[in-house]
This record gives sequence, structure tokens and C-alpha cells, in this order.
Amino acid sequence: MDANCTLVCCEEEREDDKAAIVQFSNGTLRNTQQLDFSFYKNVDETNPRKKNRRMLVRSLRLCYYGDSVVIMSLSCLPKQWQGDSVLLCLRYYVGVLNKETMTMEVHNAQLFNMQPVIPGEASTENDASQNTDLTYREKVDSLIEAFGNKKQKRALTSRRLNQVGSETLQSAVAKAALSIIDQKGLEVLQQEVVQSQSEVSHYLPPCYPDADTPQHVYLFDDILSPVEYDVLDAAGSKMAALTPEELQNLKDEGCQSVVSQLESLPREGVARERHARCAFYLLLLLKLARQKNMTLGQEEGCPRIIHIKLKRTFTVETFNHGRVRNVVSTSMRVKVAAYCLALLLHMGDMTADLTLLHRDLGVTEKRMVEVAKSMGLTLSRHGCVTGDDGGPMAENRLATLRLPLVKYQTFTEIRKRKKMH
Repeated sequence: MDANCTLVCCEEEREDDKAAIVQFSNGTLRNTQQLDFSFYKNVDETNPRKKNRRMLVRSLRLCYYGDSVVIMSLSCLPKQWQGDSVLLCLRYYVGVLNKETMTMEVHNAQLFNMQPVIPGEASTENDASQNTDLTYREKVDSLIEAFGNKKQKRALTSRRLNQVGSETLQSAVAKAALSIIDQKGLEVLQQEVVQSQSEVSHYLPPCYPDADTPQHVYLFDDILSPVEYDVLDAAGSKMAALTPEELQNLKDEGCQSVVSQLESLPREGVARERHARCAFYLLLLLKLARQKNMTLGQEEGCPRIIHIKLKRTFTVETFNHGRVRNVVSTSMRVKVAAYCLALLLHMGDMTADLTLLHRDLGVTEKRMVEVAKSMGLTLSRHGCVTGDDGGPMAENRLATLRLPLVKYQTFTEIRKRKKMH
């Protein structure tokens, strides 16, 4: 049933006489009778690649755009041509069949694959080159703005608001930092940062690192004022008169630091009296450090002035069940340890036994060493317990105050997060 037709060779056609073959990428048109296209030609006649370029535009509910440039891969070529330097020249033809005369005219043609142009997208080469500078995150955000659901759009808006808030905060912090640097100077700020790197530094006694002698670095009057020292007269006399049995009871109670100081009391004079008073105050500090709520009172032989000083300096007031309680918190225990260490330095010729002190206070040796380092003390070890053969059985850690003070580097521990399975 096939009908025969003959080919008719047309006259020589110009470049502008080529027929336009249009194909829409996302479907077919229902009404092909009323179609209006805009046909554009490249104005650059000197460029051999652009002078034959044509553009076809159709405006429906969406704008469609088609380009006459056709890109073909080398896989379309025959195998014997692949790998060779071949100048590929493509020409398209369309045949128009006259059903009455059964003749077909062959004409030059151009193919246009019409693509929809979404409003807001880049439609020019300049815009396309600008979009290449966008990051992956920005491209995803633009897709969410155009096609995202409500939840994604809310998340995008929230993230952008948080980003704006963080940028505002960073600029405000930067301005504040610059103003502080201008007021105090960079060197002073660096010294303050070094001093405040450790959390223990907030609970140390007043320090004077530029002092001429070690005794004036941590002043004795900052630990015990003259008035407080005077009211400890009677208590100091009782401490100096303790019997060996009473000293053993103190050792059993966990006050070895006090016992070691009482065993080495000067024989007479002002030095013996001073040593005994300091030993009683040290005993009160050790008992306070082992308490959760402050219960020291007159029955302990504590003068009222000393009781008020301990309550105001080493406790935190809390309100619980309708009552005000003086709680010895963890940070206050660190403060007690620092003041005990400073007091022992004055009692022991600027040397203190950290091992005995951390056992009496009930804190770890690591925390005690951290306090000593924050105070700028020099650490060493000394054998103090001997066995039957006369050899050292254990070594105690000592802290000595020497000028200039030692500056230790602080190391911040970074804990790894556990993986959730």
C-alpha cells in the first residue's frame, strides 16, 4: 500500500530561508494552528561560531527558549572516525510532501529544542557566569525557596535569622574588644588572661608577684588580720599544751598537717605562740573543708570573730526549707585549700607538704597540685616515710614559694563524644 513519490530539487536557498523545526521538551502542543514565535539572530557577523546562531522564543504561560546550537558527543561518530581529527559539519534537511502531486521538496532546516525558562533563573550568559560563584549551600537554599515545602521554608527562614543574629553579635563583640584594648592596652590584657586561665585563680588569696621577699607575696595579714590573730591567744595556748595522746587523736581524725606543725613547735618565744595560733586556725579550716553545712561553733573553741570570718569567706548562703544555710560548696573547698596552703607556707619557711594537705582536706592530689600551680609555687618530691631497712618507702610532694613565681602552661582537655549506636 506504499505510495511512490518523487524528490524535487529546490532552488539554492539562503541562510535565512532555512525551515525551523520546533520540539517542546516537556510535551506536545494541542493547538498548533496559532503559534507566535520570536526569531533572533546573533549580531556578531565576524565570529564564525556566532554568525549562524539563531534563537527562538515562544511566550505561553511559561516562556520557552530554544537555541540552534547542537552539541554532539564523539560517541555518535562511527568507530573508524573516533580518535582522528575530523571536522564535523552537520546540516539538517526537512522534506515537504505534496499529497496531490506526490512530490517532496527538500529544504534546509534548523532544529530548535524548546526548554521552559522558570522566572527568576538566569537567562543570559552573564547571569550564568555569576551563578557559578554561588556555594552549594546557597544553591540548595534557592531551590528550597522555589520548590520547598512549608517545613523546609520555615527552617530556612529560621537559619537565616540565626545567622543574622550571630553576625550582629560578632560585630558587637569585636567593637567591645577593640574599645577594651584601647583602654587597657594589649600587654595588660595578656597578663590578665594568663592569670584567669585557670578556674582556681578566682579563689586564691591576694597575690603580690612583684614583692621583694617570698613572705610578702601572700601577706600573712590577708590570711589572719591582726584583730583575728589576737583573739586566738587562748586557743593557741591550748594547742601548744596538747599531750601526745591528744596529738594521736588529731592524727586519727585526719589532721596530719596540724600534728606535723605541732610536733615541730619552737621551744619558746613569740615564734612558738605564733605557730600555735596558726595551727589552731589551720585545724578549723580542715574541719570546715570536710563539712557540707557549716556547724563550727563555740563548742569547738572557735571565737566569734573567727566564726564570722569563716562563714563570710568560705561558705555560700542558700535558702532551703524555710531556713538559711551556710553551705561549703566545691568551689569553696578549693578556696579553703588555697588559704590552707598559704598559711602552711608561712608556718614552714615557705615550704608546704601537699600530700598531707590534700589527704586532710579530702580533695584529690590533682586538684591540690592545680591549686599550687595557680599560686606559682615550685613543685618537688621528698622521701618522708622510711622502712626497716632505712630506705624511702614513699615520697611526698612539696610546694615551695620562690621568686620569681613559676608560670605554668594550662592545657585544656578536649573530650571526645561517644558515638551513639
